[in-house]
Amino acid sequence: MNKIYPSAAEALKGIVRDGQLMAVGGFGLCGIPEALIAALRDSGVKDLTVISNNAGVDGFGLGLLLETRQIKRMISSYVGENKEFERQYLAGELELEFTPQGTLAEKLRAGGAGIPAFFTKTGVGTVVAEGKELREFDGETYVMERSLVPEVALVKAYMADKSGNLVFRRTARNFNPAAAMAGKITVCEVEKIVETGAIDPDHIHLPGIYVHRLVLNAHPEKRIEKRTITEKAGV
Repeated sequence: MNKIYPSAAEALKGIVRDGQLMAVGGFGLCGIPEALIAALRDSGVKDLTVISNNAGVDGFGLGLLLETRQIKRMISSYVGENKEFERQYLAGELELEFTPQGTLAEKLRAGGAGIPAFFTKTGVGTVVAEGKELREFDGETYVMERSLVPEVALVKAYMADKSGNLVFRRTARNFNPAAAMAGKITVCEVEKIVETGAIDPDHIHLPGIYVHRLVLNAHPEKRIEKRTITEKAGV
């Protein structure tokens, strides 16, 4: 089975549609599938519910899809770097499901492992637990969280072999393996593709069984966030 597609647009063809639940890997701008996000924007699909730790920044990453109003709802942990996100949310134009970061990671991991739900203490007594089942274990209260199984997952890895076995680089691993495992169809953008068998089995971070399509992006932009501070008088 050939998993390699000639472009990001071709890799998304026939699998993305309006109204989908979709997961996108990355943490901040680290490890985001840049080319796949741009191709998703160009596809014109809309009314998406997107699972991602954050929503990119203005003009890059998932910020591109916010600008074109293709995202209807975000399931996220942190969204503080995107002014357009803030504007849409405060104007009632964008739905948001805030999820504690560890819970979000576990919701994806559980989805990939075939676990429909789990209990956690995180969020008990806060708005996070509103409307959810609570249960006591050993005298402690826990909230039940449903797992996430996106129809499509878009992820980024450093290297893949032709069978889809993946190797991630350092912190760019972040949410990518969990998102890849959870997706019913997973598309991975990589910087390098080698022959099957060229990667030492002990060096593989995610088996190719979780990866359905591959696209090469040998020279991603790899933007990073920059800290900005407000100058104070006398400093």
